[in-house]
Amino acid sequence: MYFIIIIFFMILSIAVSQRLKSKFRKYSRIRLSNNLSGREIAELMLADHGIYDVRVQAVPGKLTDHYNPGDKTINLSPEVYEGRSAAAAAVAAHECGHAVQHAKAYSMLEFRSTLVPLQNISGRILNFLFLAMLFGGIFFLGISYEPIILIIIGCYFVLTLFSFVTLPVEFDASKRALAWIEERNIVNAQEHAMAKDALKWAAMTYVVAAIGSLVTLMYWILALVGGDE
Repeated sequence: MYFIIIIFFMILSIAVSQRLKSKFRKYSRIRLSNNLSGREIAELMLADHGIYDVRVQAVPGKLTDHYNPGDKTINLSPEVYEGRSAAAAAVAAHECGHAVQHAKAYSMLEFRSTLVPLQNISGRILNFLFLAMLFGGIFFLGISYEPIILIIIGCYFVLTLFSFVTLPVEFDASKRALAWIEERNIVNAQEHAMAKDALKWAAMTYVVAAIGSLVTLMYWILALVGGDE
């Protein structure tokens, strides 16, 4: 049952990811009416919010766009950095939305940042336990699985909490982005609809991840309860 759950959400995640890539390709072909690049849009949004200590730079890959609060950089993939489309505008403004959150000390972003070390440790523990159980099950013979399941539950609780805290952070960044590109006349009505649709599918990847993490957590809780009966 556990592997069925994992496979189901893996397939769902791939389907949503492919949909996002399809939307991005579609909207990347339509040139912005103002002809601004993703880099120019990002720099303009940062300046409009009085943020001058964040650097906009290009990073390799596709859909690798992210904001790094550690070194205060907006990292844009080549298609977004150089792109002059509704998709590029949406992604560039969204990442700047995170920079605005950081500058304004948005509570959910700060909470998410405090969870990052715990999330990383939990992921490593789970990888070790699953590999140990898969390849070294003989070493667990005669050992009660209850403490191990409790550790797994604890780790998945952290991962699930992190996933759900990420949702308002992402939704808020998109909300800020869409409001700004409309108010600043970065896009026209048609381009705004494209940007909104692209960001919606980007958000769906986080929604699927959060639900998948919650279902997996519930599975292990039920496994523990069932084992005690």
